[in-house]
Amino acid sequence: MRKIIFIFSLLLLSISAVKAQTDEANAKRVDSLLTVYSNKKMFSGTILIAKDGKALLSKGYGMANYSYDIPNTAQTKFKLASVSKQFTAAAIMILQEQGKLSTDDKLTKYIPDYPNGDKITIHHLLTHTSGIVNFTSLPLFDSIMTFEHTLLESIAYFKNKPLEFEPGEKFNYRNSGYVLLSYIIEKASGKKYHEFVTSSIFEPLGMKNSGVFNGNTLIKNLAMGYSEIEGGVENVPYVDMSIPTGAGALYSTVEDLLIWDQALNSEKLLKKTSIDKIFTPYKDTYAYGWMVDKYKEHKWIFHTGGIQGFATVVNRFPEDGLTIIILKNIDNQNMFNPNRVARAVMFNQVYELPVDRKVVKVDEKIYKKLCGDYELMPGFILSITTENGKLYSQATGQDKAEIFPEADYKYF
Repeated sequence: MRKIIFIFSLLLLSISAVKAQTDEANAKRVDSLLTVYSNKKMFSGTILIAKDGKALLSKGYGMANYSYDIPNTAQTKFKLASVSKQFTAAAIMILQEQGKLSTDDKLTKYIPDYPNGDKITIHHLLTHTSGIVNFTSLPLFDSIMTFEHTLLESIAYFKNKPLEFEPGEKFNYRNSGYVLLSYIIEKASGKKYHEFVTSSIFEPLGMKNSGVFNGNTLIKNLAMGYSEIEGGVENVPYVDMSIPTGAGALYSTVEDLLIWDQALNSEKLLKKTSIDKIFTPYKDTYAYGWMVDKYKEHKWIFHTGGIQGFATVVNRFPEDGLTIIILKNIDNQNMFNPNRVARAVMFNQVYELPVDRKVVKVDEKIYKKLCGDYELMPGFILSITTENGKLYSQATGQDKAEIFPEADYKYF
C-alpha cells in the first residue's frame, strides 16, 4: 500500500513538473511574439504573466517616452484607466468592514439633495445598475476634461440628468457611478480619496509604485500616452485626472498589480466574505469593479481600461492560478491584440496572427448609412459616427477611435 502511494505521489510530482515547464515555455512564446510585434511598431507597453503568484514573464516593450527614447520596463508606471475601479470597490468594502458604511446605504445619505438618491444604493453604483447617465459620454465632456475639478463639480454635470432606467433594473456601464463612490469614500472615511486608497490599500500591501493622480505631483517613471498615426505616434489630448478619480485616475506597474492580485487570494486586506462579494456578478457578468465570465472552460475574472493614450487589462484565472496583466501606452494599436494572444498561448489554444490590412476608398454615403448606436451586449453600446469624411466608433465608457474600410461593409 505504501509503495502504491509513493508511486502515485511521484506521478503527481512528475505531472506538476511537466505542467510548470509548459507554462514557462508558453510564457517564452508570448515574449517572442510581443518582441516581434514591438519591433514592427505594433505593441508598446508591459506584460506580466504569473503562475501561482510567481512571475514567468515581466517585461516592457516599446517606448515609455518616444521623444526621449526611454524604453518601457516592468517598473514603468501606467495610467490604469478603468482598472482603477477595482481599487475603488475594495475601498468601499474596507469601509463596510470598518462599520463606516453599508453597500445598502442610499445615495441620499451622502448627498441629501441628489435626485432619486433615495432609490439608488452603493450596490447599484458598484454594479453599474444605478440608471445614472455616463458623464464622460456627454457632449460637454471634451470642453471640460482639461480643467481641474472637485468631485462635487464633476458630479454636478450629471446630477440633474434624468435616470436612464429604474435603479437595479439593468446593467449599463457608467463612469459616473464610480465618481460618486469616490465622493462617498471621502465622506465615510474623513479622508481625501487618494489618501484613503494609499493608506488602506497601497501602503499595507507594499505597492510602492502605485498611487492616485493628485494635482501636479511629479510621478517618476511614468509612461507618456500616445495614439498611433500613419508613420508614427502622436501625443494625446490632456485629461485632468481629477475628473475620473476612482473611475480611472490610478497608476501602477505590472509588478505592483501582481502584489494586488495575490492579496485577493488571501485575507491580508479584506475578509473572505468581502472578497467573495467583490467577485459575485450581479447583472451581465459585472461584479464590484470586476467582470466575471468564462474564457473557454476557465473561470475568468478581469477588467479592462481605456483612457487617452492608455489601454489596460488585468486577467485572473483563479482555478488555474494564472494571472495576465497588460498595460499599453498607445491607445489605438488594434491590429495586434496582445491580451488575446497571451491568453491563447498560455492555454495551449490556437490563435490567429494579425494580417496586413489595406484601406480602400468607400463612398461617404455608405458611412452615413452605418451611423447609429449598436448594442453589443445589454448596456454596452458601440456608437458609429462620421466627421469630415471619416468614420469613428466609440464604445460605452471608452474613447472615440477612427475605423478604416477594407470593403464597403467591412472595417477595422
